[in-house]
Amino acid sequence: MKKGKFSIQHRIHSFSNAFRGIYLVVCDEHNAWIQIAAAICAVVAGILLKITPGEWTAVVISAGFVLALEMANTAIERLADFVSPERQDLIKTVKDISAGAVLTGAITALVVGLIIFLPKIIHVIF
Repeated sequence: MKKGKFSIQHRIHSFSNAFRGIYLVVCDEHNAWIQIAAAICAVVAGILLKITPGEWTAVVISAGFVLALEMANTAIERLADFVSPERQDLIKTVKDISAGAVLTGAITALVVGLIIFLPKIIHVIF
């Protein structure tokens, strides 16, 4: 693909495409809904438990990382389905690895959340 000169109009169009991609994943992928719901719960908990700026950074990075992985997984799965609509072991392996990346990110985000929120919740309860 040949690159042209820098253009504000092309950059705006590029951002428009990216926002459309976010919209498509949020509208079409149930796992993205779960991840967004978890991020909202983390934000509410962060507000209620008054987490520090450093803790906010970890929460935001973790939530964004999981959603970005979900978007990459969705792109890989859709491309794989387009390239090979019939069932193939190699395509299944690629899709499983991609889904595993999302799960790994989600588990990591959960651990970050537990490190941040669990001590604060225990302190409030006891």
